Parts: sequence; structure tokens; C-alpha cells
Amino acid sequence: MEPLTEHRQVSGPVVYGFLRLVRVSAARHAALAASLTEYCRSHELQLSGVFTDRDVSSGPDSAAFAGLLDVLALPDVYGVIAPAASHLGPKAIAAERGRRIEAAGSRLLLVRRPRTAHPPVSHRGPVRHRSPGTIRVLDAES
Repeated sequence: MEPLTEHRQVSGPVVYGFLRLVRVSAARHAALAASLTEYCRSHELQLSGVFTDRDVSSGPDSAAFAGLLDVLALPDVYGVIAPAASHLGPKAIAAERGRRIEAAGSRLLLVRRPRTAHPPVSHRGPVRHRSPGTIRVLDAES
């Protein structure tokens, strides 16, 4: 464990990872686990384990999620980290799992936040922005 400050060793908050990996290669699994490890290192969190759900039809009560809930009941556990909300499952299952994580008194940390809706972008040409102080004067003959 790296120090939280340069003056003394302090353990970071304990978190557990959760990955939902259905039909995923071992290399992809390793890359996602490594990304959780790096995220925790850079944010001074202590990753104590990663639970992996590989069951497509298990609903919110998979064996991996049940194991995660068991460790969340331990003292001094801060939360759960996942690469994205989709790793909790399809929307309905993810919502239920999110509620259960919160009910356990833990935080859900997502490496990648959900996408926000962006206004459509015109592909007709370059976008030109005027500076706030620009005044456009039109000649009466124009």
C-alpha cells in the first residue's frame, strides 16, 4: 500500500471490484481487472478482491453478487468499484444491484460514468463560433 500522504502510511478505503463478463476472453478479463487495480492505486483505494459474474440468466441474485454482498457486510468496507454501470447487468438488474449495494451501506464507484445525451452535431461543415464581444453590422444594401 502506498501512503496517502508523504508523511505517514495510511491504508486507503477498502473496496471490492465487480465485473460482469459473459463470453469474454481471458485477456479481456485480465485487462479489466488491471484497469480496476490501476484506478484504485491512483485514487488511493485498497482493492481487496474482484468478483466476476459470468452467468447470463442469473438475475440480480448471481453467486458472484451474493459473495460481493457478503463482503460488504464486513467492517471498514467502503464500496464497490466497476468499470461501468453495465457491469452490474442489464438496466433493471443493474438498478436492483445498485439499490442492494446502497442498502448495505456501501458506495458504488464507476470508473466510466454513464454517457450523457449530447445535442446532435451538424456534419455540413466546420462549426464557427463568434467571440462574445463580436458585433455584426449589416449594410442596408446587403
